[in-house]
Amino acid sequence: MAQAPERKLFLGPRLRRLRRELGLTQTRMAEDLGVSPSYLNHLERNQRPVTAQVLLRLAEAYDIDIRSLSSDSEAAGARDLGEVFADPLFRDLGLARHEVAEVAENTPAVADAIIRLYRAYADRRRLAELGALPRAEEGAEGISLTPSDWVRDYIQGQRNYFAELDEAGEAAAAELKPEAQGFATAGRQRLADRHGVQVRVAPREVLPDSVRRYDHHRRRLLLSELLGDAGRAFAIAYQLALAEQEELLARLVERAQAPDGPTRRLLKVSLANYLAAATMMPYEAFRESCEQLAYDLELIGARFGASFEQVCHRLTTLSRPTSRGVPFFMLRVDAAGNISKRFAGASFPFSRFGGSCPRWRVHEAFRTPGRVVTQVVETPDGARYFTLARTAPRVTGPYADEDAGLAIGLGCELKYAQKLVYARGLDLANPAVTEIGPACRVCERPACAQRAAEPLGRTLTVDDFTKSISPYPFAAV
Repeated sequence: MAQAPERKLFLGPRLRRLRRELGLTQTRMAEDLGVSPSYLNHLERNQRPVTAQVLLRLAEAYDIDIRSLSSDSEAAGARDLGEVFADPLFRDLGLARHEVAEVAENTPAVADAIIRLYRAYADRRRLAELGALPRAEEGAEGISLTPSDWVRDYIQGQRNYFAELDEAGEAAAAELKPEAQGFATAGRQRLADRHGVQVRVAPREVLPDSVRRYDHHRRRLLLSELLGDAGRAFAIAYQLALAEQEELLARLVERAQAPDGPTRRLLKVSLANYLAAATMMPYEAFRESCEQLAYDLELIGARFGASFEQVCHRLTTLSRPTSRGVPFFMLRVDAAGNISKRFAGASFPFSRFGGSCPRWRVHEAFRTPGRVVTQVVETPDGARYFTLARTAPRVTGPYADEDAGLAIGLGCELKYAQKLVYARGLDLANPAVTEIGPACRVCERPACAQRAAEPLGRTLTVDDFTKSISPYPFAAV
């Protein structure tokens, strides 16, 4: 299948902002990059695309990460800003899309400020609708990023890839040498021998509101009997991560410069979850298995003793520069359309302030529990993606049906679909395509508005809202 031509890279505003942050004139930066001042001026005005040679010279001259110069953040900013201004609150302004895009491109800090304000406004509006906002708090004071928002944005800013954690995970797996699907046994033994921690399975009545609990004084890790083998293995891997890599986790949290204590604690939990996954599914062995098994999620899960959701999440982290996997994105939704997890190894226009598009078949997964449904979708910018979705209950046994209210959506750019077993037999050159938008009000399709008005599940509660704004990193489920 013919590959779509690569897009030209225009980074004018970001290049100009970098030069100003470094306190350089155009003449001085041009000298550092080995180009003429007039050419640099053209680059900053987006009249010329940035070449690979210029990117390499920038990285060498100013010791910066080339990924930080990616235009993905500007594209994401334009999408998020477009979603903000699609709110009926701004309907009378008649803002054109190109105007919104210009604001995001030319003044990204202003765009970020608007998005941050709107996010706080939207959160408080939803809480007020649920009757959970005391009248004394209905003012505008205290508007800021929540810890979950900050952590989610930070992780996505790193493309959901942390090289040091993957290296630590591979080293731990090499020492443990677990047999196929035997990580839980090896990890349990290591906790006992090296750290004096005993793992116990507890009945439901002992852990009525959680699936794991660590008793620091008795040095016991209690796991719910409702957890399946994959959930128990992951909980053990998470406890090992905390016990053996405290210094590494602390260093990464410090490097991130989180704004406050709650955010730092949540970031540490997220990074420990990442490390747990990297230990259960070590990077190179996992990537090679994905390629060999044509990304068959069930077979991959069986090989590593991991759940469907754990495998999907791990797929979004395969961004090692020398050994990349297919760049997947994923999200997790409940039956009411609330997003409780979203991660991406590449750019995808996730909704920041609402649920997922009802035209995306991730919602149909609830009608056929346990069955994978596929779809080719096209976003408003013309990009096409191959997607699949399936429900993912978090417990096993007789209570599994009670917890089937979550669905996982996974996807990648259409050009990678030929690598996936789920795309076999499809005409990828001329596929049936469904147009979707990040949110119904952005999509502006009558059919979407009508379908969005239909109830997708049970009535939302305050607890649902709290979960919807949490990043939900790898849970031990």
